[in-house]
Amino acid sequence: MARTKVEFVYSGLRVRNLARSLRFYLRMGFKVHRRGRMGHGGSWVHLRFPGAAQRVELNYYPRSNPYYEPMRRGTEFDHFGFRVSSVEAWEAELRRRRLPIVARIREPHENIVYTRDPDGNWLEFFGPVPA
Repeated sequence: MARTKVEFVYSGLRVRNLARSLRFYLRMGFKVHRRGRMGHGGSWVHLRFPGAAQRVELNYYPRSNPYYEPMRRGTEFDHFGFRVSSVEAWEAELRRRRLPIVARIREPHENIVYTRDPDGNWLEFFGPVPA
């Protein structure tokens, strides 16, 4: 049997308000790759960060949708992880774009900054530890 090639393409994220979440991700620098409606009434938007192969898919399911599930703020998903070439430069960019810094970790073995989207989902940006 031939080996199956597996490639990470996107993560789907349920959102409470598609327009609000889309504004957040666009402000961070993501670009809309594709968007559409699901046959059962939901809506989706695929986002891509310039230069990255993976995508984030924002999914909205109205209450009338068979796939709708109640959400609890920030408890359904842990975080996305993004590698950046300079955490310090990215932190400055998050601040410039007026996005929340919810945690900043500077230790000898890790250099991380976190932001949070409108639904409480955390996004981790990690990179080299400054010398």
